[in-house]
Amino acid sequence: MGVGDLQTFLESPSLEGGAVSVDLLKIARNVTQRQQPHNTNRKIRPIGNKLKLIIDAENCLDRLYGGYFSDWACGGQWNRMVQFLSLLTRAIERGNIELAVVFNGTIEQCRMNEWVAEQANIRQRVGMVLKHINTKATPPPKIWWAPPTCLRSALRMALRHLGVTVMCTMDDHHQEVIAYCREYGFHGLLADDAEYAAFDPPRYFSAENLKLTYKGSVETKEYMISELTKTLKVTQEQVCIMAALLGNFLLPESDLQDLYKKLGLTKGENSAESNIKKLAEYVGTLPSPSNMDALVVAVFGIPEDKRASKFRQSVQYYLNGTASGFLKYCTPPTKSKKDKNKAQPQAPVSNEKDAANNVNVKTDDHDLDTSGFASETTEQEQETLQNYKQATAHSVVTSFDGLDVNLLKNINSDDSPLSSDSSRFNGISNGSVGSVKSIPGSSGQRVNLLVGNSSSNTSENSKNSPNSGSGSQKAQKQSVSNNAVTPSVSPDVLRTASLRHQKGLMAPTILHVLSTQEVRLPCLMEDEGNREFPPIHDIYGPLRKRVYAVLFNLHHLRYVHAKKKESGELPENVPQPDILVKEWIYSRSNPYQYAEEVKAEPLPWAVPTLQRLWFGPSVDDKRRRMRALLSCLNSDTPLILNTAYVPQHMLIMACVLRYIMSQDRPIMRRHELDAFLCHAFNPNLMNPQYLQELTLNVVTSRGVQLAALFMEGVEMALLANDACGAPLPWLMCCPWLYFDGKLFHYTLTRSAHAKNILEVCENYIERVVKVERMRKAILEGLDVKFAKVPLPPFAGGKSFYLVHYGPISPTLILWTNGKIPYRNAI
Repeated sequence: MGVGDLQTFLESPSLEGGAVSVDLLKIARNVTQRQQPHNTNRKIRPIGNKLKLIIDAENCLDRLYGGYFSDWACGGQWNRMVQFLSLLTRAIERGNIELAVVFNGTIEQCRMNEWVAEQANIRQRVGMVLKHINTKATPPPKIWWAPPTCLRSALRMALRHLGVTVMCTMDDHHQEVIAYCREYGFHGLLADDAEYAAFDPPRYFSAENLKLTYKGSVETKEYMISELTKTLKVTQEQVCIMAALLGNFLLPESDLQDLYKKLGLTKGENSAESNIKKLAEYVGTLPSPSNMDALVVAVFGIPEDKRASKFRQSVQYYLNGTASGFLKYCTPPTKSKKDKNKAQPQAPVSNEKDAANNVNVKTDDHDLDTSGFASETTEQEQETLQNYKQATAHSVVTSFDGLDVNLLKNINSDDSPLSSDSSRFNGISNGSVGSVKSIPGSSGQRVNLLVGNSSSNTSENSKNSPNSGSGSQKAQKQSVSNNAVTPSVSPDVLRTASLRHQKGLMAPTILHVLSTQEVRLPCLMEDEGNREFPPIHDIYGPLRKRVYAVLFNLHHLRYVHAKKKESGELPENVPQPDILVKEWIYSRSNPYQYAEEVKAEPLPWAVPTLQRLWFGPSVDDKRRRMRALLSCLNSDTPLILNTAYVPQHMLIMACVLRYIMSQDRPIMRRHELDAFLCHAFNPNLMNPQYLQELTLNVVTSRGVQLAALFMEGVEMALLANDACGAPLPWLMCCPWLYFDGKLFHYTLTRSAHAKNILEVCENYIERVVKVERMRKAILEGLDVKFAKVPLPPFAGGKSFYLVHYGPISPTLILWTNGKIPYRNAI
């Protein structure tokens, strides 16, 4: 049971005409301006005859990734993803279609149980994937697909490259998506979510079935809500009642078991169809939602039933998403500014101790231009674009018409290859401050304001989920500081963070930290039962603590606290203030039962305030932004910024590898570090056709987890870059410039068997020089300790391994059946 049964019934063959195959390009040809309904509340009128579609990216991450690539578990094939998106966007542009892609950027407390269940499902699939790799050493089957680490960030950057409108929701994902769809005159929504079916969008297409075919058509299925209501003999308002009674995040199905028993509803894989029909018959006898009191009495018998308020909220939630409901609660423009200020107020000072430690930022920081990041100027964007073109100069540029026939014939299948369109990468069309202002919804008003009272009431009444309610008590008992203060956040910072978050220009975690002091960390591709290195989230824990300190001006807070102690304003025995952030992180002892409080750790130098980092225009501000980023990544060394050693587009990679190498416990082996570097300098890194034809003889569990470790490091580096005011241009952060999971695995296997690094670089001495120089910059000043290669177990007494460690590269000697070949592990 659950509201998902509504979507299952809509997709089932038993509902004749419920899901119809369509070609979006043909629909676009039939769209004219006069066919679009007139709506006086729209901020922007539909212009021309383009078919405007909004995509909920959360429902089609695998499709946007390019379909099913057999080597997705290796860490992500980012160049193939970019090439697929390039083909897709070109096809929809030629077909006169306009797209807006929306990602879930919320941290909805009321849906915490849904998020925990989703993570449990991913963790189960990850376990099966790693078990398969350990036993068969081959890529896992499609059924266990899980999003590669950093996929959402990579998609946002790639779509931004290609000029596609990208957005992130802020408070209530579903309501904001449907509200944006209605307010800005979109013709349809691509998703696969029962809640959208209850909202009845203008047209409802399947995101999961989105395909780009060899013929150049863009095909999917259209869900016919009219057929649903016709077959079930219910109105759209009654569909909202059905969605509420099926069970959802507001009124869980566990609270409705007596009603299900009364109606004869059963729980099972094949019971969705019969349950929906029985429930529809029952709902047809109920009063209209306009008479909510009578409706509550008809369902529960008495108006005072403890479930009555949840039921009211649930029905109203779905009604607010419908066309008529949207017009009723749509926030007037005169009120939106007030609500906007209410949505994220400056964090209050909670007690006297906080008041003693709370300080305002320097007065000269208020004179800064806060309209956008100071690092993002027109000159900087033009320079970055040139650097990007130079970095991708050796990429294989192909067109839709010129693709290899063998690659094109599978473009509509799950193993669809990609093509390239480097000329589409303008880096400005959807990324610069100037161009962003032209995007619908970017006029300064937040899309979530359209949701009105529906989402805000939901959030307030369900603020503490069952998990977070009990968890808050446990977290308080395990508090890591007795002098924690509630940080004060500048309105300028919150406004800038909100706008950048909404436009998909910033890591969503930034706004989560600033507004709620809470972070959710998802499950990753790592083996919980057989660890060769610590949990990945634990490895990047110190990095996150430094980011928190930067965001909340911890250094400045402690500096002023020390000055007050010197002047006698505070007693000498008052400890320095701490800032705590709650992290939802999975472990066997705490499987998302409660948030763990972590203490922010300041950088080891006088880092400026966040206002100065984000908005400071001077050369010194620029230098400090970069130093803050490097300090967060343990990479504040001279050679790391020397482009003769580390090219700018590989700076993120170098910093992440240095961070990993700087850990107290050795994680990486020598040949694994060289594998990362050698594959990054391989010219075939940006050749999707070569990568398509490349065959992996073996896939190792350790290689898969190393790739996940690295890509999570990239995710954290992107977070630190945004927190420090984006000192590194976003075009230089794109993962396809320096990593491909399949090529990394191939290079890793070669490096484990090669005699020397020249062999790994395919005997190209110039690549060896680049690798050696970059390795020198990464290891500069470190007490380098590589992880040791473990002794393999005996196999019937026929195999014996001896590993030598010394000043030279360790040599692995294998003795099998009297033959003694050797291989050098670099």
